[in-house]
Amino acid sequence: MAAADPRVLAVAARVAESRERDVPALLLALKEILNSPSLGRKESEKVKQDIHYYDLTRYCVLVLRQDYSRVRGGWATAAQLAEILSHCCVGLEVKEDPEEFYTKFLPSAIDNLLFLGRRLQARFIRAVKDEEKQDFLRCFQTVTDAICWLFGGHIQLTKHVLQNDHFLQLLVTDNVETAVIMMSVLHSILGVNSSVLLQVDEETLHSVLDELVYKLSSTTNPVIGNAATKLLLLIAKFCKQLLKLLTTRYKGLKVLLSKQWTGKGFDRDLSQLLDLLYLEQSSGKREMQREHQAACIIQAAWRGFQTRKRLKKLPQAVTILQRSFRAKREQERQHLEKQKEDEALKLQMQLQRQRAMRLFHERQLALLEIIHASQVNKHMKEMEVKSALTIQRFWRGYRARRSFHQQRQSLKEHKAAVIIQRAACKFLEKQRSKRPLSPWKDPKGLTDEQRLALQQKVDDYIKLHPASQMSEEMSKELHMQAQEKLAQFMLRSKLDQRAAQRRETLLAQVNTDVELLMNAPRLAETTEKDLAVFMSRSVPVATKAKQSHNAMLKYARWPWWKKLGDEFVEDDVIPDDALNAELGSLFIGGRKSY
Repeated sequence: MAAADPRVLAVAARVAESRERDVPALLLALKEILNSPSLGRKESEKVKQDIHYYDLTRYCVLVLRQDYSRVRGGWATAAQLAEILSHCCVGLEVKEDPEEFYTKFLPSAIDNLLFLGRRLQARFIRAVKDEEKQDFLRCFQTVTDAICWLFGGHIQLTKHVLQNDHFLQLLVTDNVETAVIMMSVLHSILGVNSSVLLQVDEETLHSVLDELVYKLSSTTNPVIGNAATKLLLLIAKFCKQLLKLLTTRYKGLKVLLSKQWTGKGFDRDLSQLLDLLYLEQSSGKREMQREHQAACIIQAAWRGFQTRKRLKKLPQAVTILQRSFRAKREQERQHLEKQKEDEALKLQMQLQRQRAMRLFHERQLALLEIIHASQVNKHMKEMEVKSALTIQRFWRGYRARRSFHQQRQSLKEHKAAVIIQRAACKFLEKQRSKRPLSPWKDPKGLTDEQRLALQQKVDDYIKLHPASQMSEEMSKELHMQAQEKLAQFMLRSKLDQRAAQRRETLLAQVNTDVELLMNAPRLAETTEKDLAVFMSRSVPVATKAKQSHNAMLKYARWPWWKKLGDEFVEDDVIPDDALNAELGSLFIGGRKSY
């Protein structure tokens, strides 16, 4: 191998010894080496081989992903490095491991260049000052030229460029300047490799065509329209298959082109594209008419067959339809009748319940007028007991009926098992009666040795498990303790039962009062009869209620220093002692407060 270029060696040495952020500025020295006027064709190829041999091209690929806002020279340095990378890779003959160079290195270089183009495009769109926008646009143009130069020297990269996500994202933009540049890149790709659109997958092809048609339909800029029209004309001229795809996938394309873009300065290309589309549509229409006629013949034959088959089954189908319609109408009628019956029953039960509650309260008020004041408590207790017994009776009946319905299946299974067992017992008894009686055999007795061994086991068990002995006084004392505990338990259970009955009675009474208050009319609609339900005609009870009301008003007018102990009591809550002292045994709306 001939001696390497000393300038390349010097750059490689400086790059190897420098920090990472200084590498891009050092690699710019390669541009001066490549553009040296003293280099001929062979010398240029030798310099490119030396640059690749010392991995300077790999350095160029790697540094393209850096953030050049912190690098000396800024994004102009990145654009120059992209240009250096493309010039180094085009015309390079790789002698060592060429497969790795073409299958891995070049695709990674394309990926990094497109990624750099995306970053420059984003910064150009976000830039505010005109000078900054021009600088970013110039750098973006340099990077796209480098990409075109690279796939121009290596045609196999055109497919990789089209299928790259960064390229599609660069193409899908609303910015006019960068969109025109990217469409020029696509034009260069088709110019280098005209069959590349047939090599890419269907999704990529549709994405590119969709974006071109979208640009024609969403903008009125003649620059965008001219570039998109030229691309579509190039695609239509290249392959008839793609022309057919344009006519079938975009049915309104001809109308869009003729109405929106006529007279915009590129009528020649537009008329050629329209001619191709109309020619393809006319040939497609003839083919479509022939296919339509064949489809009509097939459909007519099939419909005739289906009609004849359906006419044969028509009487049976009519009968089934009538039967199902009548059954459905009868079912709907029964459902409506049942719903009306349920509503009427519910309303009737509600009226009966309200009438019974009204009669009960009227009867209770009449009894209170008749009964002496000293017998009121006794009468109320008797009424509570009767009400509690009635509620308990209905509840137990409901629970018994519910448990019976739940256990009905198990009862059926039990009865079936009894019947089966009875039949089996009768069958076995008959079988035993048919057997002849066997002569009586005495049970075998134990021998002396067996009897001694069994006795020895019993003695050993008694020794291991001796019985506990207790004196007569301890037994009596234990019996007395058990009797006392049993008496305490019985007394406590009786008290608990009384308390539970009292709670249930009070709960039923509270529910009755709540229902009475809920069904009470408004104050504007109240009559004397309704008012009598909530008032007591007993003079002692009314006097006691008046005294209780005065006590509550007096408590509300107390000064703050008398309520120092009630800091954490709500304002509308009155102490229980004051209420008990004033209310006593006041009867309020059918209740007795204790």
